[in-house]
Amino acid sequence: MKSNPAIRSIFAFLTISVAASAAPGGDQILKAIETNESMTADIQSTVNLTQNRAGQGVKVLAMEYFRRDKDKSFVIAMTGPESERGNGYLRQGDHFWMYRRNTRTFQHVNRDESIGGSDARGQDFESRPLTQMYAPSKDAQGKELLRADTVGGLPCWKLEVRAIVSDVDYPRRTYWVRQSDLLLSKDQSYSSSGTLMHTGYYTKYQAVAGRQFPTRQIHVDEVEKGNRTLVDLNGIQVGKQDGQIFTKAWLESQSK
Repeated sequence: MKSNPAIRSIFAFLTISVAASAAPGGDQILKAIETNESMTADIQSTVNLTQNRAGQGVKVLAMEYFRRDKDKSFVIAMTGPESERGNGYLRQGDHFWMYRRNTRTFQHVNRDESIGGSDARGQDFESRPLTQMYAPSKDAQGKELLRADTVGGLPCWKLEVRAIVSDVDYPRRTYWVRQSDLLLSKDQSYSSSGTLMHTGYYTKYQAVAGRQFPTRQIHVDEVEKGNRTLVDLNGIQVGKQDGQIFTKAWLESQSK
């Protein structure tokens, strides 16, 4: 699996009431997802990733996650297993580094860098305006590719979108949002050739600082069959974080 246009995620969505009989516009759906993903305050959470890989069994990763949207910063400090403890990742603006405890070095990496060798990617933990990356796709008659559908028996709106910038991992995406509140229920990501690469399910939400935060997610690798990752967020705290946390020095100090 490449990115989880989100484990991202790790993350979040504004509750908007929409009558099931009246379909919202595609731009409205994208804006609802974008607004809910944007946190108005710093957050901290414990994250557990349970990864199933075909032929390799189960791997569990634990980490502490700190995020500050005002300057596009986040930090991931690995706490388990022992082989990963002390490693970490730091995002500052447009720069993303991976830190390795054994060598005490920082390496500049791409947003799609795997977190701890899992199916989670760096971009899954960041917040980036969705409406600046995608727009609703349209058919030959110029009509948006938006229709009613269900996910797990839940009424949803299904929206197909296309990238409007080049620096995205997937040029085509499909979103399923709940008709009742436009919270993301499922998403799928496609390559430029139309190959399905990833499917994400967002099954549990928690109210956090005026947003609905997806605290349980399931991400399925559609290329390497049998690979999937369960993401659980716990102990979410909201409030201004010490600025030193979002630095190389702080991340390195966690490995001592």
